[in-house]
Amino acid sequence: MIVKLIVEGGNMKPGPAVSQQLGPLGINLGKVIQDVNDSTAGFKGMKVPVKLDVNPKTKEFLIEVSSPPVSELIKKEINVKKGSGNAGKLYIGNLAIEEIISISKTKMQDMLAKDLKAATKLTLGSCVSAGVLVENKNAKEIILEINSGKYGEEIEKEKTEVSQEKKEKLDEFFSETKKKQEDLIKEEEKAKEEEKAKEEEKGEEKESGKSEEIEIEKESKDDGKGGKKK
Repeated sequence: MIVKLIVEGGNMKPGPAVSQQLGPLGINLGKVIQDVNDSTAGFKGMKVPVKLDVNPKTKEFLIEVSSPPVSELIKKEINVKKGSGNAGKLYIGNLAIEEIISISKTKMQDMLAKDLKAATKLTLGSCVSAGVLVENKNAKEIILEINSGKYGEEIEKEKTEVSQEKKEKLDEFFSETKKKQEDLIKEEEKAKEEEKAKEEEKGEEKESGKSEEIEIEKESKDDGKGGKKK
């Protein structure tokens, strides 16, 4: 029997979902968790697809570990746990084309891409979704550049090593981009607070106006009652 799981590399834990899938099979859950953690230790911090081939009679099992999804490998390269959440506006990292080629080589078989160039463009598509710059640009631009022939040598020669000098320049560019993003967020938050304050002020003025109208109406009624009494 085949059981498919998605676990955190080196950190699979017992829980309702795991128990529900493996409990009915009668296998040693503690041993499964230990063996899976040992098998996925190299993917620490990433979500990893794991397939268990369980023999219902002998309770023996085989573990097959697949490489993490492209998105997880991208996040590992830039050392973050989550994507942008606002791709196209907020960026979370800046990768070199060589790093994209490296990820593409790792996942090429799973992607069913016809060649490394196609796999590289698929990886770049994941960078767009995650909010990751490539070569200081939106990854969409890099896809267009590849279509026009740029980076052909890097892809053909399967270059995966990034020079320290290039890495430092990419990091410097992203630091500047991150600072601009933070400043923009502060400006937007300030504008929202100012708008909220204006709305509250308008509300208070409106309530104050209503109170004055009620008071005037009350005085008018009081005057009217006084006139009738006379």
